[in-house]
Amino acid sequence: MPIYEYICRSCGRRARIYLSYDEYDHATPACPHCGRADLKRRVGRVTVARSEETRLDDLMASDSLDGLEDDPRAMGRFMREMSREMGEDMGDELAEVAGRLEKGESMELIERSMPDLNSTGEFGGDFD
Repeated sequence: MPIYEYICRSCGRRARIYLSYDEYDHATPACPHCGRADLKRRVGRVTVARSEETRLDDLMASDSLDGLEDDPRAMGRFMREMSREMGEDMGDELAEVAGRLEKGESMELIERSMPDLNSTGEFGGDFD
């Protein structure tokens, strides 16, 4: 569902309002701050709210996964992107792994230098 930006002519505050494409043509949105319907549409960046399922589908698209096994930098970027899309903190240990991958370090070297990484089972076992 699209997010539209407005500025209230009454109170001067900005508002972001979710409207479907069908609603947009017929809606008379009110300011969430003062309640008045004296809003002026702001031209801004387009923002579309997406479901978690849609975000994950986009992230897991086959072209975004191409070459991850062979490119540690791509794997590190993918890990960070997945964390952002999921809205979850990576935690210190996983953030270190992602950072080292982004610098081009191999997973094998990281695994040897962080022996406790797999012992918790948190990361799904061996990386081989």
